This record gives sequence, structure tokens and C-alpha cells, in this order.
Amino acid sequence: MHANIQKDGSFTVIPQIPGGVTSAAQLRRIADVADKYRVPLLKLTGGQRIDLVGVAKEDLPRIWRDLDMPSGFAYGKRYRTCKSCIGSEYCRFGLGDSMGFAQRVEQRFQGLDAPGKLKLATAGCPRNCSEALVKDVGAVAVEGGKWELYVGGAAGAHVRKGELLAVVDSEALGLKYMGRFIQYYRENARYLERTYGFVERVGIAQIRSVVIDDSEGIAERLDAALQKSVDGYADPWREAVAPKTPNQFSSLLPIVQ
Repeated sequence: MHANIQKDGSFTVIPQIPGGVTSAAQLRRIADVADKYRVPLLKLTGGQRIDLVGVAKEDLPRIWRDLDMPSGFAYGKRYRTCKSCIGSEYCRFGLGDSMGFAQRVEQRFQGLDAPGKLKLATAGCPRNCSEALVKDVGAVAVEGGKWELYVGGAAGAHVRKGELLAVVDSEALGLKYMGRFIQYYRENARYLERTYGFVERVGIAQIRSVVIDDSEGIAERLDAALQKSVDGYADPWREAVAPKTPNQFSSLLPIVQ
């Protein structure tokens, strides 16, 4: 259904809000949709997005059309979100543009399937307000216009500080290494294995040698494979106007024996 199913059979709709940066117009649109469809619960998520909780299955296409925002992918084993702090644009401690970087990260990796879900973050300085050190992939701005890239962090059922993958001097190189790591993980992790398990099992030294040093001569292929997936992205909420089957969003409730 391209939405997160809840225990009562209703769904949670989460529109994409890249880097947690939104606008008054988007907020009004979300509020209007919540009123129109009598959404029982609105909740701010830990990933800087807005949950619309308790949506009926048959209302999903209409809600997506009225929101006119891309899917935030709160479901499935795939890339989820990139959290950010306000960074150098506004913070007096900021060393890097974490908001802008987070938006570019989200545009780059949105919708990618993976063995497990991927949660990312960018932090404008080592104070780490966006918790980039405990994400599957995190970028932390440091002195000299550089970014530290961390992988394999977790802050859920397992808690683990990410391992330092590399220090880069540009966002472009950071995106390349992030993508290469994600593709290497996609190809070599076990199904349902999160990055923290994958990094522990394979070892950061091996991952660094492949992703950064190209020790196996596969870097270009990894880059190309990721680009192919990026190029094939399509927003699944467009099925609101072109459903895959005539009854895709028909309600199955109540079930009468």
C-alpha cells in the first residue's frame, strides 16, 4: 500500500520532508488534509517528518493527491530519511551546511531498496545534534570545510556508535563514498541485516579498503550500479492516479463470514 500499516488495519502516511526542512505552504497542506480526512493523530517523528496516523486504506490515493508531496518511505526495507540540524546557516557553532547537505543526500538516495532500512543524518558540527554518529550513514562537519563519514551506527534495539569511514573535503565526494558504501552493503549484506551488523561482520578495515581504496577494483561498478537504481526511481504515490490493479486500494473490511 506504500504506507505503514498499523495494528488496527489503518495506515500511516508520511510525506517526504528532506532534511526536516519544510515550508508554511506544506504545513498548511498537511493540516488541511488532516482535517479533510479526519486523521486521528498527527505526530512529529524522530526523523523530522510528520506522521498522519490512522488513515483508511481507501483514502490513501486521495490523501496522496491532496498532499502533492513525495512518499517519505516509512515502510519497507529501504532508505528512510536524512535528519539534520540547522548547521552553519544559523547555528553559531555550525561548521558545515548540514541542512543543504541533508536535502542533497535525500534527493540522491530516496527510495533505494536495501537488505534493511537505512537511516541517515548530517550534523553541522561535532556536537552531533542530529545524532549522525548513531545512524546507518552519518556525516559530521569538522574544521577546514571537511566532513567525517560514519557508517554502521544504531540507536534502536541495538545501540552502536558508527565507525569512521573517511574524512572528505567536499559534499560531492561525501555523496560518492556514501553511495558506494550503500551499494556495497546492498550487494553483500544478508537479508534484514542492518548496517551495524554488516559493519561488525565484515569489518571497517575491509569496507574502507573496498569503498575508499578500491582494493578489489569494483568501485566504478558499484558507482554505476547505484546510479542505475537512482535513475530508476519512481514515486510510488503516483499510483494514486494510476493504480496497479483496479482494487488496489479497496477496503477489505469488514469481513463477513
